[in-house]
Amino acid sequence: MKFVTSFKIGQIVSNSEIVSEFKVGNMGGMRRSLKTGTLVIIADHTRNLYDDKYYNGELHYTGMGKYGDQMLKSQNKTLAESNINNVEVHLFEVFEPKKYTYQGIVKLVGEPYQEIQKDDNQNPRKVWIFPLKKVSDF
Repeated sequence: MKFVTSFKIGQIVSNSEIVSEFKVGNMGGMRRSLKTGTLVIIADHTRNLYDDKYYNGELHYTGMGKYGDQMLKSQNKTLAESNINNVEVHLFEVFEPKKYTYQGIVKLVGEPYQEIQKDDNQNPRKVWIFPLKKVSDF
């Protein structure tokens, strides 16, 4: 059974509403819920740590991990395997602090790849990038 959210695409919600709706933790850009079978991902465009960008309608989303090389484990692995592990991925974007815009369900549309970005200490490191597309755009 798939999780059905009460949020509508384009709706702006608070962090506490995301926590309550999806039964996830209140911190981090990738939040897994075993209760709802979902992975909530947050592309926060107000912070400089992760370089999430759109290319040809695809969001190239940076994986989790603030320091050093990112590994393909934990929620990064969950997202990498999301087309086969039955975890539904829900995207929120932040354009203004504390305002989370619900963008709907996204799917991995290409192989995850690595690139070099700076970590929270401004040191270069390898990050995982996940090409995602909104299901509503298919």
